Amino acid sequence: MIFKTLWQIISKSKDKLTDIREFSDKFNYKTNIHLRFIDFDMMGHVNNSVYFTYLEIARTKYWEEIVKWDWEKTGIVIAHAELDYILPIVMNDKIAVHVKTSRIGNTSFDLEYQIVKIKGTEELICSKGKTICIAVDYTTSKPTAIPDAEKQKMLGFEAIPPTH
Repeated sequence: MIFKTLWQIISKSKDKLTDIREFSDKFNYKTNIHLRFIDFDMMGHVNNSVYFTYLEIARTKYWEEIVKWDWEKTGIVIAHAELDYILPIVMNDKIAVHVKTSRIGNTSFDLEYQIVKIKGTEELICSKGKTICIAVDYTTSKPTAIPDAEKQKMLGFEAIPPTH
């Protein structure tokens, strides 16, 4: 009886997949990704592990084009990577990856991604992901403060209010 009563009280919300499929237009950076024959598995869709390669390509372009990261001074390592798969990518799809910096700390920052299929003027979300990136000092191989120039470029491009 208690279980039934509690069950009836719980409000029904949208399922997680519905939430994931909603497109966020809060991305200021997008890059096209060219599909390669090697990306596909025997089922004819992009293998799930290749999605992380697409994220790597997109974030590298983002860092080069927008942030102008000085790789000779400070490195970056990925501390955590996650991805929600929504729609498969198949042969002849045209895809792009949206990238944004969503959080900036002292030594780490978060990047969020959306991999989309381009169908005419419409974009369909294939996956959403996130990585936690750590700035690393090459000489000590330990976390270091995010260089101020790069931090300011991310803050300005993404219009993220600085945290203190």
